[in-house]
Amino acid sequence: MSHANAALTPRQRLRLAKQIVDEGWSVAAAARFFRVSYPTATKWARRYVELGPEGMVDRSSRPHVHPNQTPRPVVKKIVHLRLRKRLGPVQIAGRLGLSASTVHAVLVRCRLNRLSHVDVRTGEPARRYEHDSPGALIHVDVKKLGNIPIGGGWRFVGRAQGDRNRAASDLNRRKGKNRDPLLGHAFVHTVIDDHSRVAYAEIHDDERATTAIGVLQRATSWFADRGVIVERVLSDNGSAYRSHAWRHACQELAITPKFIRPRRPQTNGKIERFHRTMADGWAYSKHYNSESARRAALPAWLHFYNHHRPHTAIGKLPPISRISNNLPGHYS
Repeated sequence: MSHANAALTPRQRLRLAKQIVDEGWSVAAAARFFRVSYPTATKWARRYVELGPEGMVDRSSRPHVHPNQTPRPVVKKIVHLRLRKRLGPVQIAGRLGLSASTVHAVLVRCRLNRLSHVDVRTGEPARRYEHDSPGALIHVDVKKLGNIPIGGGWRFVGRAQGDRNRAASDLNRRKGKNRDPLLGHAFVHTVIDDHSRVAYAEIHDDERATTAIGVLQRATSWFADRGVIVERVLSDNGSAYRSHAWRHACQELAITPKFIRPRRPQTNGKIERFHRTMADGWAYSKHYNSESARRAALPAWLHFYNHHRPHTAIGKLPPISRISNNLPGHYS
């Protein structure tokens, strides 16, 4: 970019070049008139002939050839060790006989200087995406949790007491005294909007297709009340989502079903990360005396997550802030 005292700004360069090329001025005369050197006037006239007015802007000063740059085969070895072995610059430099600063410069150039840019499981560069508008894509999945017996589970009361609570709850259930859910599992059916990260969840005792379809229908209605029209739904390849009933339900709702690549849960990573947040913030956040107490706490936590909890992926704002036409009285 031209500095404040430059003799030739892009506009002046264009005037100089036009006087030489279009009006027939000599290079020497134009150079004297604009008070620049002969080579400078020649350069801008040549640029004008080759590129036209667009050639009058400054170019990058980066050299075209880098004779001392790390050879490409060595770069490939550095990238391979970084991705597959997750080694740091010092370890890679020791293996390849290079300086750590050289290895670090290569990693920065390849955008691999931070391991957060690399997928932990596959060692491949993390591919991040986000749809432009709410409802363009929602993620669905099921989180399986063990039901809590009367008196609390082993995470808070210890393994021995937890086993005794479970045995006592099972005995009370057989006698008809236990009103809590069976001592099996709770299946939390979750729905996440890709753009806003707004979440919807329901707890059920199974993960069958009919249950998943009911959750999808209620979730799309819940989002519609907030002005969000769901267009696509992304799920894993579980039997409920691969069923004919799921496909027909999506057709009735005018939603396009999408599926992740087999053995690639990272594609559905937003909802996987939400499950971890939900487990830390709700499911295992405190001692619950029963499964009913934990299930009763879910709506309040979802409201906090959607309306009050800062989300680091969207600028530390609550997810509901990304739904522009959210209206008062629509809060859950």
